Amino acid sequence: MNKNIEILILTVFCLVFLNSCQKTQHIQSNSTKTIVVTSSVLGSIVKELAGDKCEVIVIIPNGLDVHEWEPSAKDIETLLKASLIVENGLGLEGGLTKTLEQARSSGIKIFTASNYINIRTVGDGEGIPSGDPDQIPGAEDPHFWLDPLAVKGITLALSNTLKGQFQMDLTAEAAALAKKLTLLDSSIREQTASIPAENRKLVTGHESLGYFAQAFGFKLVGAIIPSLTTQAEGSASELAALKTLIVHNKVKVVFTETGTPARVAEVLARDSGVKCVEIHTHLLPQDRSYFTMMKNLSATITRSLK
Repeated sequence: MNKNIEILILTVFCLVFLNSCQKTQHIQSNSTKTIVVTSSVLGSIVKELAGDKCEVIVIIPNGLDVHEWEPSAKDIETLLKASLIVENGLGLEGGLTKTLEQARSSGIKIFTASNYINIRTVGDGEGIPSGDPDQIPGAEDPHFWLDPLAVKGITLALSNTLKGQFQMDLTAEAAALAKKLTLLDSSIREQTASIPAENRKLVTGHESLGYFAQAFGFKLVGAIIPSLTTQAEGSASELAALKTLIVHNKVKVVFTETGTPARVAEVLARDSGVKCVEIHTHLLPQDRSYFTMMKNLSATITRSLK
């Protein structure tokens, strides 16, 4: 009888212990936060800040044109299950507009990175006149990640948001990341300083280098697609006007990017007597690092314009 009682007690203890373990696992599962980020470049920054303390998922695959991308049913499901969504804003993720509105209506917190920067707008006389609403004076430029100090402000704001939303203390991570971004800014500034003043002129695939030009002292001459998005198209008259600007400003290089019509760029460069050089403004390199991308961008521009 005593032996039966011992077996019964042991059985009950085991059941209680297993139940306790299951509850603990359930609590741990529920406490794991998932941050869904729209773009790969922004995702690289979020992973560096919070990747050790939560799951970070990037929706738009690296290398695809964020201006053209459309979500799948699985992508939409992932977004609608997020603990927090981090978006660029300023119309960059046009294909996600409806899904992001649905997420907001469902009560999902959305961190809009562009709310925490000084937004650059298209200036009068900048580039080529165009009827495109993304190129008229006052249009807001979404390519802020090409200024490391703008990204620095965003990371500090996101750190505060995660602390308030999830009691996630990222003070040390935010400070370390801010320091790295400051050093990156200084490094680019030092490297590009070697470019002569008369060569500090940029012609690009689309109007993507506005923040870079503003931060590091370049002049925007124009773009093959005279718009803040690659979804637009350059007309024959706009390309002819761009050729005139290239020759008049003695531009040395046409910088092409993801989404640039290659044949158009080649013909423009040939007819203008300049060369084409590819840069990556939306594409992370093999190591998926924002810092490597920016260093590569700075090195390519400097090497091409010296």
